[in-house]
Amino acid sequence: MALTYEWKLTGLRKQNTDTFTDVVVGTHWTVTATDEQGNTGTFTGATPFKPQDLNADGFIDYKDLTEELVLDWVKNTVAGNNVATNYWAHIYERIMEQINSKKYNRLDVSTNDLPWSPTSGSTAAPAISGSTPL
Repeated sequence: MALTYEWKLTGLRKQNTDTFTDVVVGTHWTVTATDEQGNTGTFTGATPFKPQDLNADGFIDYKDLTEELVLDWVKNTVAGNNVATNYWAHIYERIMEQINSKKYNRLDVSTNDLPWSPTSGSTAAPAISGSTPL
């Protein structure tokens, strides 16, 4: 099943360090997957970043950040090669549960809605005169 994904940042957490100001130390995000029939599932997550892991040579000022860049950090963390932080299988499973629940609705049918119930809108079989019930 092919899915298309849409990632969105919904919030950031930042703090100052001894060396830098406005260091992103956390993100809030959503990823929504859509299947070929238009069914969707969404996962909401939060990804922390440690200031001590900051690469000083590659530091980007807060004002120069883009959503695409920060989402790349998130994706590399939650779906990247680091086994300790990768939980993509969990995200995918939750999304697929939502998509499947929309595709394969399960409904409990009450007594009044059974196909043979006079109130369900079904047509009852005509009575045969002279027959005896079993």
